This record gives sequence, C-alpha cells and structure tokens, in this order.
Amino acid sequence: MHLASRFAAATAAFIFATMNSPVHAAAGPCGEMAEVSVLPSPLAPWKGEPLRVMIVSEKPLEGVMSLVAPDGSVAAKSSDRHGGAPYSWFAEVAVPAAGTWHATLALDHPTADCSTITHDIPVSARKPAPVAIPAGRFWKVRNSWNHETETLFSAWIEKLFDAPVDQDLSWKAWHEVLRDRSRNFLFNYLGRGEDNVKTGLRPDCADFVYFLRAYFAYKIGLPFGYSNCSRGAGGRAPKCYQWFDMEHPEMTRPPAPPEQEIAPATIADATLPGQTPGILNMFGRPPSAGTPAPAAAPQKPQPKPPTTFSEYLRDVGDVVHTGAVRVAASDENTDFYTVPLAQDTLRPGTVYADPYGHVLMLVHRVPEMDGKPGVFLAVDAEPDGSITRKRFWRGNFLFVHDPALGSPGFKHFRPVVRDKGGSLRRLANAEITSNPQYADFSLDQSKMSAEDFYDRMDDVMSPDPLDPVKAMTDAIASLNEQVKTRVTSVENGRKYQEKQAGDVAMPNGPSIFETSGAWEDYSTPARDFRLLIAMDVVRGYPDRVVRRGARYAMPNGRSIADVKSELQGVLASELASRKISYTRSDGSQWTLSLKEVLDRAASFEMAYNPNDCVEVRWGAPDNSEEASTCKRHAPQAQRTKMSSEYRTWFRERHWPTHT
Repeated sequence: MHLASRFAAATAAFIFATMNSPVHAAAGPCGEMAEVSVLPSPLAPWKGEPLRVMIVSEKPLEGVMSLVAPDGSVAAKSSDRHGGAPYSWFAEVAVPAAGTWHATLALDHPTADCSTITHDIPVSARKPAPVAIPAGRFWKVRNSWNHETETLFSAWIEKLFDAPVDQDLSWKAWHEVLRDRSRNFLFNYLGRGEDNVKTGLRPDCADFVYFLRAYFAYKIGLPFGYSNCSRGAGGRAPKCYQWFDMEHPEMTRPPAPPEQEIAPATIADATLPGQTPGILNMFGRPPSAGTPAPAAAPQKPQPKPPTTFSEYLRDVGDVVHTGAVRVAASDENTDFYTVPLAQDTLRPGTVYADPYGHVLMLVHRVPEMDGKPGVFLAVDAEPDGSITRKRFWRGNFLFVHDPALGSPGFKHFRPVVRDKGGSLRRLANAEITSNPQYADFSLDQSKMSAEDFYDRMDDVMSPDPLDPVKAMTDAIASLNEQVKTRVTSVENGRKYQEKQAGDVAMPNGPSIFETSGAWEDYSTPARDFRLLIAMDVVRGYPDRVVRRGARYAMPNGRSIADVKSELQGVLASELASRKISYTRSDGSQWTLSLKEVLDRAASFEMAYNPNDCVEVRWGAPDNSEEASTCKRHAPQAQRTKMSSEYRTWFRERHWPTHT
C-alpha cells in the first residue's frame, strides 16, 4: 500500500501497490499532510463483481468519499468516517461499468494546496485470471509488512467488527463474520472463490487472533508465521521453540515443545473408554467423555503439507495457544512484542494477553465525549466457537505480573520480513525500535503494577477529567455486558446436556481452566473467575473515585464524601434496574437483577460445572421457586473437589499455576 504520483495544487493521486508494483513516495503538500492510501476490492476489479473501495488516512481528515463512474457520474458517496487512527471511508458499487473509475476524497477543510484527493481504478470488461500462485503452493508473497500495510490491517479489522458502541455484537462462529460481504472488505479479494469453502473450524481465543492475521496476510500477499510454544510450568513463563513460516507448510503439527505441560490426569479424564490419547485432533484438542483411561505417549505425526489456505489454518490451530501470546516481554523468540500504552499504538488489530490464559483483539476506539469515558472495543473467541465484541475494562482485561504466567498486556504481531538470503524471519526488538516503519517496541507495561496499568489506561481512553457518575455507570454497563455474555455460555451448556446421557469429565487441579473437549466448551471457570473480579471492581468504584479524585471532574461546592455518597446511591439504583434472563431446565425464563447476581457472588465460586443444572449455575437458592425446576446435579465427587480444593482460588481471586 503506497502513496503514488505527483500531487497537483488541488488534486492528489494515490495508489495501493500490489503485484510487485513499484514503490512511489507521496510528493507535494497534500501528500505530506494526508498520509492517505486506497485499496480497491477485488484485487483485479471487473464489471461482474461489486467494486468496493476503502480510503484510509493516518490523520483525522474530514471529507466526503465518492466513486465516480467512467461517464463522470457519481455512483456512490459516503461522508461516514470510521476509526480513530487509522481513519477510513468505504463505498461500494454493486454493478460497476467497465472503464476507468475515480475514487475521490473531497476535504471539508481544503487548503490552497489540497482540496480533493483522487485515485484511478481500472475496471475490466472481462473476468480477469485469478491471482497466479506458484505450482505446489497456496500462497504467494507479493507485498511486505510496513506502516502502510499495518494501517490497512487495522482498517480491515475495524470494518469487520463495526457497529455502534452500545450494540451487542456476537456470532456463533467466526466464518459468519468472514462471509458477511458487508463487513469483510476482502471477501473473494483474490478472485478464486476462496471464501466459499466451508472449513468447520472453531478457533479458540488464541487461534482467532492468529487466524485473522493469517487471513489478511493471505489476501494481501504478505508473509506470515507462527510459533510452537509451551504454556509455562514450574514457575517459568511460556517459551517458544519452533517457528514456521507459510512458505514451508510441510513443517506442520510438530511434537509438543520440551516444556509443554499436559497433566496426565487431564488427558486421562478427557479420553473415551478404551481409547488412548492420540495426536492433536482437528482443533488441537483431544475428545472428552467417559471413564478415565491410562495415558499413552502420542505417536509423532508425519508431516503433511496443506494444499489450501483452510487446511493451513487447521494446522495453525493445532499448534498455537495462549502461551504464545504470554511469552515474557523481553523474549524475542516470539510472535508478539509489547507496545507503549498510547492512543496511536493501541490500534485495531492490537492483541491483548490476559495473564490467565485468554486473548482478545482491539477493534475500535470510541473517543471521550461530553464527560462520558472513552472506550476501547475488542473481540474474542470462546471455547464454544462464538465470537463476541466487548469493552475494555478492568473486569475482563485482567492484568497481573507473575513470572509463571508470562507477560500480560497489549502486544503487536512481530513483523515478518525477508532477509538478504531470501528466507523469512521475524524482526528482533532492537530492529523494531530502530525501524521508522514501526519504532513502537516498549517494555513499559512489564514495569507497571496492576494499579499503574489501569490508571494509565484510564488516561489513554479519557485524557480529560471524567464525570464520576458517568464513569461509574459505564463500568456498570460493562459488568452487565459481561453477565449477558455468560447467559449465552450457560445456555450452550444446557442445550448440550439435553442431548447427552452421561456427565462431562472434569479435569484435575488447575487444568479446570485450560483443558479440552466438552469441559472446555461448556464449563465456565475462567469466565466466572473474571466475573468475580468484575463484581469487585463495580462494588469498589466509589472508593476508586475517592482514591483518584484528581482524575474526575468533581461538582463545584461538593466534598469528596458527598460525591462518594451519591455514587453509592447511583450504584444501588443501577444494579437494581438492570436485568438479565436465563432459560431454566424446563425451558421457562427466569429474570435476575444485576444486584441479585452480585449478591450471589459466593455461589459463583462453584457455578461453573456444566453437569449442574442452569439454576445452580446461576446461584439459585436451595428450595426456592427458582430452583424448583432443577433436575440435574454434578457428581458428588466433582462437587467435593470443587468445594474443598478449588473454591479457594475463586474466593481469594488467585489464579492457580502449574507446578
């Protein structure tokens, strides 16, 4: 993606360079000011496919985008600017005429040197040949990672998950997002019908961020790679041992690295009667059900090169996991690097590593306005395959430093480049620092306490003083969103149990948080652990305002004690007025206020087992009308473990680590 041509006094031309097109630098005052790029889709436009065009700017320009037909008529127009660095416009023509089209951006605040930016797009009368790919390959590198391609990656991610901030946004599976042409700007971009293939893949949270990066790289012709890493054990952070690039896909499904800890009891619990644990299955997880059986050493798989992009993603999913994102910040043998906490670095496509084994990706920033806090929105994938957009806040972006857990925080994908010898490799930290295309490596997050981290994020999201009531109400809304998301997870478990005769096997010890099979898909220990922390955050918000009084716009003439008292009253009112409903065992609906959910916090310390009825999983009091429809309970042996061995982790909010 490159700026091109010479800029006239009132008009600037710009171009996205592909297929080995020469690189051109922007010239003239307009080019220097705008930092604008354009991308038509598909790669080779023709009259038989819709013409979609995205204009992307690094700077907050204001203007109207138009697609002008060869006859000079305006076929599409949009003043709807998306984003907050990068900024983007989008327009589409369903049936474009053959000839030269013009994508223009007419600036709202023109200068003597720049008023309209224009790019020519040739549209063919005939269907062009699909992108040529070398024999025996499924991917061809045509471009390189740099600031421009990273910017386009951010704009694509933002477009993919775009919706008003208050809209609940979720999908049952990731392919539902990619097959939505109104969202996925790169749908059938290569002209090979590449998005019509059904894969059946259900990426988890770590797979998901890798899959999105790989998808974009595949479409644009960029290099990509992934690491085989441990999860961390014995008080040590995860480490990566092997790296695989897409030009050598024959090295797939490697054996687990030396430190890869897979608890024998977990493997046994997740194995069918009479079946020995095998190699990683389609999603990198062994099946789960039935009576434990002795574990056997897996056979070393024979490398089998993928022949399609979908097969390649399956191989990626078999290898990557959250350990790859939690590798220590100072470690350079990793797919990610840590960045400063600033608005220009926390862009769509930035990955968040939760220390407790969850991964999210930023997709949008909503600026602070009229005293209402700024918001970062992110997406994640859950074990059941669902994709959900959610807000950044202390309740679901957890941050804590523990050597055994690795480095949490915000990270960027490490750029993959081609060295002088022709091989692909990842840039080292010092190279990123000195590279003017990036220059955003930082170890600052690794030096922050949890309070420092969240305070800094508050300052990044909302630089101006906040209205304390609006800020707390926003936190309550985030908690409410988190509880509503749990409704879906518990309901998925209820539906699963309706079809199953037996109980789901429960792993032993800390493996309840990170295992495989039905337990991974339908239990909620990690979600409930985070929910309990989120409850603490909301309950303690009035005290947080007192602690950071200078951060808030306090009403004139009112003491901090008066403000705290008002916040406590608003908190009680908001919790009582917000409601959620869940489906009971008999199919009837039961409604709870958010206050009732918080009052049941102790019950959520043991509400994650999918073998329990949904009433138990929502903390229904014994012998109550709510609990009267409950017909199912977890085996007593499981309940005993949950009560005597595991409950302390939830009560003390202390995540267990493998020894």
